[in-house]
Amino acid sequence: MQQENYKQSFPDSFTLETPRVLLRLIQPADLAALQPLTKHEELWKYFTKKLDDDGELKQWIDEALADRNKSVRMPFTVIDKHTNSICGSTSYGNISFFDKRLEIGWSWLGDEFRSTGVNRNAKFALLSHAFEALKFERVEVKTDYLNERARKALLKIGMYEEGVLRSHMQMHSNRRRDSTYYSIIKDEWPTVKKKFFSEMA
Repeated sequence: MQQENYKQSFPDSFTLETPRVLLRLIQPADLAALQPLTKHEELWKYFTKKLDDDGELKQWIDEALADRNKSVRMPFTVIDKHTNSICGSTSYGNISFFDKRLEIGWSWLGDEFRSTGVNRNAKFALLSHAFEALKFERVEVKTDYLNERARKALLKIGMYEEGVLRSHMQMHSNRRRDSTYYSIIKDEWPTVKKKFFSEMA
């Protein structure tokens, strides 16, 4: 059932779009366009992998597509429609059609695309589709407890802070990461959409 629902919901041609961004399936050929975006070392301070290493980036893309083959992740390349530029990646992950739940994550943008509205538009597209098209009950996001910028940004899009999972993930720096979980549930989405995304709703 999971595999069948996944194939119906996320064919290779699947895209999400706002006037600002286009999200499409990541492809191995995107490696060359993504590589220059990874070279700002600060991007990976709170990321589980250091994608400024070209081999690590290729492996990360391969793992994303392997998870797609397992019907648990839909990895996207994010394109800025204003410049027609590839600007990073994001994913639906831990997808469970039985539980009507998924996670938004594995997200990063090149430094020049941060704080430009690209991430906000991508999150709106992902949330809207999850609740309005897939009819899911819950969307969750996790981030490093130390990543104050990301935590504030999640609150600014209406995410509810649920709590901290201690010593939750292994980081590339050998640090054990505490992860803070956030969520929106289906009944909250109409209010969140109106209050936090009024210019897009």
